[in-house]
Amino acid sequence: MFATLFAKKKITKKKLAYNFVHHTLNVIDETYSDFIDAIYYDPELKTHPQLNYEDSSEIALIVIAGNIKYFERILSISEENEIVNEVIIQMAIIYGVEVIEMRETLESYSSFISRVNHPSKNILYGISKAIFFKFNLGQHQEEYFAQLNTPNPVFLKRIDILIENYIWDWKNIFDKNKITS
Repeated sequence: MFATLFAKKKITKKKLAYNFVHHTLNVIDETYSDFIDAIYYDPELKTHPQLNYEDSSEIALIVIAGNIKYFERILSISEENEIVNEVIIQMAIIYGVEVIEMRETLESYSSFISRVNHPSKNILYGISKAIFFKFNLGQHQEEYFAQLNTPNPVFLKRIDILIENYIWDWKNIFDKNKITS
């Protein structure tokens, strides 16, 4: 009896990737206008940025790429590659593009997150900074931060709080589930 209480649930890499991609994109679609409103009306911004309320693909790609960055901290290289491949396949299907094109796109977003976040290793902070730069929010801040082309820390913390809603607890998922082929 105790063995069944403490046994890990089995889930295939394909099912995990499917659940992750579809659930994340659904949540983004459902909350996107609220997310954009929170940025648009943020009191730290001195002017209102022009934001696209119709197309959530920019944030979706940043969030998916950012979540994938957590894998390297938890999984072996082979496990990471296998799950990332399944995520890429799911994303390619949804976006109607070739797998190689989606791989390049997600790698580009992942590199961008790392680049804007350097030297910090905080992934959440990197995702928030990627949002800041992809949405060209620097010019809408007070002059001091606009000249530095760096996010106001108060504003960035607010983006962090928004982004936390899209980040999966990967450590817990991998601790409680046995990932199978």
